[in-house]
Amino acid sequence: MLKEKFHITPSHGFGQRLDVFLSGHLPHLTRSQTQKLISEKKVRVNGTWSKPGHKLRPGDVIEVEMAEEKQTSLQPENIPLDILYRDEHIIVINKPAGLVVHPGAGVTEGTLVNALLYHFPGIEKIGHWERPGIVHRLDKETSGVMVVARSLTAYTELKRQFKAREVEKIYLGLVRGQFQTMSGKIDWAIGRHPRYRQRISVRTKKPREALTYYSVKKVLKEFTLLEVRPVTGRTHQIRVHFAAAGHPIVGDARYGGQDKAKRFSRLFLHAWHLVFAHPVTKSLVEFYAPVPKEFQDIIRS
Repeated sequence: MLKEKFHITPSHGFGQRLDVFLSGHLPHLTRSQTQKLISEKKVRVNGTWSKPGHKLRPGDVIEVEMAEEKQTSLQPENIPLDILYRDEHIIVINKPAGLVVHPGAGVTEGTLVNALLYHFPGIEKIGHWERPGIVHRLDKETSGVMVVARSLTAYTELKRQFKAREVEKIYLGLVRGQFQTMSGKIDWAIGRHPRYRQRISVRTKKPREALTYYSVKKVLKEFTLLEVRPVTGRTHQIRVHFAAAGHPIVGDARYGGQDKAKRFSRLFLHAWHLVFAHPVTKSLVEFYAPVPKEFQDIIRS
């Protein structure tokens, strides 16, 4: 059993919700995972069980009990990486479509993490053992720019920036149909589909806020090329929002309806541009992932 202890002071944690404080100080856990620990009475404040929304006060002592995870050995694999930038704290890559970011649900090999372990020995000590260095992710089918932490300082700070929505993410998406306006937003809440649990939907019993801005870059005969700026970072957010709006991402076999037959070789969603504060120097940095050839070919044709 792993145990963590935190002391609240006027300058450290005062006024924060218990679950928010823990999700910021246990970076290997998501907020929902910390809420689960609290609901399972694995968290005590001053020796007693508390609710996730408990407001912390100076002098509070938080004790957390966590079961040790059963770790399996992840093997480094010589998978080529398109590295856009690297230093001692971060790695910025252009992830190809079709590459899973980290192991999970029976997948233990052939992932971005396996490649990182090969090219950057030592990264296995950064963050969660099953997804070392990973501070955000892209769907398997989505290509584009990702930042990976190479030091614990970078890991903690980048996780904070993504949670605080301080990172600017811009995608290129090719969608079906045409729009009546050149820009707009979609703000439908999304969550797990009540029946098909592997799908995300605007029809859900547990809606979560989701906000996506878009602008038209190019109008084609059947499709429209969009610049997409998600404010929130929900699972499958962009794909679900545009599918619900009647403009599914081209090549989306899960949410695209008529693309279920896999007429296209890939999902036409690309993380194009990423802007954030360098976790150590604090200077603003930005990176672009080149537009994939498949995008260029379909636009030209």
